[in-house]
Amino acid sequence: QVQLVESGGGLVQPGGSLSLSCAASGTTFSRNDMGWYRQAPGKQRDMVATITSGNSIKYADSVKGRFTISRDNAKNTVYLQMNSLEPEDTAVYYCHALTPYAMIYWGKGTLVAVSS
Repeated sequence: QVQLVESGGGLVQPGGSLSLSCAASGTTFSRNDMGWYRQAPGKQRDMVATITSGNSIKYADSVKGRFTISRDNAKNTVYLQMNSLEPEDTAVYYCHALTPYAMIYWGKGTLVAVSS
């Protein structure tokens, strides 16, 4: 059974930084495309950043230059480094996995709150 477990969320002041991690199990991690999505209260879930099995990366325009996605296949973990955080970044952040067989998996999410 595939499990994705996020960690690293919390409360941070505007301009601060947080690092999220997503540990995967029950899957051949290196073959999956991985990503981070977020959902703010009352809004739809949107893509933040994705990284393919071949390390091709995409970012939402709103986070370009501030967020960095990376992966460590040896640790079955994908990361999201978030710098220069803004109140608009407040959301539940979800880890996402897409397998080579087009199966999609989600983590349960971790809350990031940016407030002074």
